[in-house]
Amino acid sequence: MGEARLLSGLERRQVREQLRRTHDVRWYRRLLAILEYDRGESVSSIARRLDVSRKSVHGWLARFRDQRCANALCDAPRAGRPAKTDETFDAVLRSLLILPPERCGYRAKNWTVRLLRDQLRKNLEREYSDDTIRRSLHRLGYVWKRPRYVLAPDPEQEKKTPNSPRRVWFARAQRGTC
Repeated sequence: MGEARLLSGLERRQVREQLRRTHDVRWYRRLLAILEYDRGESVSSIARRLDVSRKSVHGWLARFRDQRCANALCDAPRAGRPAKTDETFDAVLRSLLILPPERCGYRAKNWTVRLLRDQLRKNLEREYSDDTIRRSLHRLGYVWKRPRYVLAPDPEQEKKTPNSPRRVWFARAQRGTC
């Protein structure tokens, strides 16, 4: 079983309040682990219930003990994966969108993601995914719709007559006697 009371009354209220307000799943899990440990749950049962290692739970407890603050359990900001696109990519993409694809040797009236990917590979000598191109277009403020096929109006429409009205058949009770 856990130690006797990790949290003071004020800390317990603060952790519960943070637990209610957060939308971050990782932070929620850590706060919940602190509360469960304070209630007397063992590290093993907390780890099993939250599907994490015991080492993780011990680390969270140690961080909380050191700083005595729920914010100590937040994720540190990270740089993330480096961006594949840069200003050069954006400039080339913008310039391509100004020109019709025919000027680049394609037999098409409008750019598609596939054509842009091919031309970007030629210009920048680097491969980009369709999703990267779509995200960049969105980020740069471009919107697009898929083309819709609209049929020309029927020149014979006036000559065509609507269907003749159908005969109405009445039930025997409605026919009356004749």
